[in-house]
Amino acid sequence: MPRALVIVLDSVGIGGAEDAHVYGDEGADTVGHIAEACAAGNGDRSGLRQGLLNLPHLTALGLGLACEASTGRMPPSLAPQGPVKGAWGYGVETSKGKDTPSGHWEIAGVPVDFDWGYFPDTQPTFPKELTDAIVAQGRLPGILGDKHASGTAIIDEYGPEHMRTGKPICYTSVDSVLQIAAHEESFGLERLYELCVMVRKLCDPYRIGRVIARPFVGTAETGFRRTGNRKDFATPPPSETILDTLAKAGRAVVTVGKIGDIFAHRNTGEEIKPHGNDACLSAAIDAMKYLPEGGFVFANLVDFDSEFGHRRDIPGYAATLEAFDRRVPEIAAILREGDLVVVTADHGNDPSWRGTDHTREHTPILCFGPGVKAGPIGRRESFADIGASVLTHLGVSHLGRGDSWV
Repeated sequence: MPRALVIVLDSVGIGGAEDAHVYGDEGADTVGHIAEACAAGNGDRSGLRQGLLNLPHLTALGLGLACEASTGRMPPSLAPQGPVKGAWGYGVETSKGKDTPSGHWEIAGVPVDFDWGYFPDTQPTFPKELTDAIVAQGRLPGILGDKHASGTAIIDEYGPEHMRTGKPICYTSVDSVLQIAAHEESFGLERLYELCVMVRKLCDPYRIGRVIARPFVGTAETGFRRTGNRKDFATPPPSETILDTLAKAGRAVVTVGKIGDIFAHRNTGEEIKPHGNDACLSAAIDAMKYLPEGGFVFANLVDFDSEFGHRRDIPGYAATLEAFDRRVPEIAAILREGDLVVVTADHGNDPSWRGTDHTREHTPILCFGPGVKAGPIGRRESFADIGASVLTHLGVSHLGRGDSWV
C-alpha cells in the first residue's frame, strides 16, 4: 500500500501571484530574487556561503522550471543540467490572506473563503476592550508593545522593561495574529502558554487566526534571543481536512514541526515538534522509515520563514535552502516502492522585499519517489490539489476541494 510525505518549506515562494497587487506584493519572488542576489554577489557571507545559489537536487526535481513557469523567467543557476527527475509545477493560492493557516489549510483541502480579522497598523493596535480583558483575566500589571512590530526588534525594545515590570510584550503584523513575547525564566514558559490559551478565546470574536507564544531568554547586557519553545494557538479549520479524512479511514498520521499547532491538534496523529529545520527534517525521515503502509507524514520546516524571511536575511535564506537541498538524497534513500514525496510551500517571504511580512506568491510543487513519472504537472489552480493528490495516491476517497494530478 502506498505512503506519502508532504514537506512544506515555509515561505519558499516562487513569484508573485496574480492578485499580489492587492496585498502590496506585486513583483515579489522569494526564490528568484535570492538566486539573483547570489548571482550578483549579494548572497555572500563569510563563513556561511558564497557564489551562485547551489540547489542541484531541487533543480533536478524541476524547481527552476517551476519558477520559470510561474514568473516567465529562469532564475540564475536553477536551469536543469540534465533530465528532470521529478514531477513539477506550481500552486496558486485561492485562500484569502497570505498567512500560515491559510496556506496549510488549503494544502490540506480547506481553502479559506472568509475574511480573517486583522489589527490596524496604529498605536495602540489592539481594541481597548481586548487589552482590558487580557490584563484583567491574565491578572497582569499591563502589557507592552501594542503595535505592529518585528518579533526580534520588539524584544530588544521592551525586554528590559518586561523583565522589570512583568508586563508581557504583545504585538501583531499584517497577518491575522496576536503574538505574546515573554521571558522564559522571569515570566515563566508555562505561564506564557496559559496566557495564550486564555487570549486565544478572547480573540475568537475578532476572527484572529493565531495567538503565538514567543518565549525568549537573555538579558539587556548579554542580548535577548528567542528560543525554540514557540507555540501557536490556532483556530481550527472550518471543515474537514485531509487529516480528518485519513483519521476516519484508519490511516497512520505523523505531523512534524508546527503542523499540529496550525491544525489546532485535530486529527494530527503522532505529533513531533523538534527545534529547527534539520531536526524537523530528520524527524520526518525517521517517521517515514517506520510509517505503516497507507500512512501519511506532514512536515513543516519553519526556519526559512521565521529566521530568514522575516529578518530579510538573503545569505541566511540561501544557505538554508542549500542545506535542505543537500538532504534531498537522504529523503530519497528511505523511500519504498509506491511512496510519494511532495515538496511545496505555504506562501512567500521574499527577503529582498520591503517590510518584514509574508509575500503573496505562487508556490513550487515538486514530486518524487519510486514510480513517480517525471515531467510537468502544470499550473495547479489551488493548493488543495496537493491534498487531493495525496488522498488519491493513498487510495482514500476524496470528497473535498482540489483536483488530483495523480
